[in-house]
Amino acid sequence: MATRIDKEACRDAYNLVRDDNTDINWAGFKYEGSTIVPAGHGADYEEFMSLCTDDSRLFGFVRVTTGDAMSKRAKFTLITWIGENISGLQRAKISTDKTLVKDVVQNFAKEFMISDRRELEMDYIRNELKKAGGANYDAQAE
Repeated sequence: MATRIDKEACRDAYNLVRDDNTDINWAGFKYEGSTIVPAGHGADYEEFMSLCTDDSRLFGFVRVTTGDAMSKRAKFTLITWIGENISGLQRAKISTDKTLVKDVVQNFAKEFMISDRRELEMDYIRNELKKAGGANYDAQAE
């Protein structure tokens, strides 16, 4: 059966993360049968990490504040989580299903495909976004 996405519900969650007037900084999207639906959203990134179990596969849209002493800015990332206990067929299918998610989640600075919990750590994500972000005025202080 072909995978579908609840575009309206997922777009609402996506827009909450993009909205500068909310403290929501992540939204998750999970499989419910053959449909991708919102898995939740919140202000605490640890909550998103708790969804990423060995038996789950999901997508996350995360707002990360990056920058340096000269400028702070919001960067967005798309995370694809594939737990260790996910079958080979489901692993392969998530790559094609990601195109459905990208129809909703269109603006992000960097994309991650993660199976290792250490790569989910906010410090790792922030450092990778900083590398991709261009000018770094903190380097002048070194």
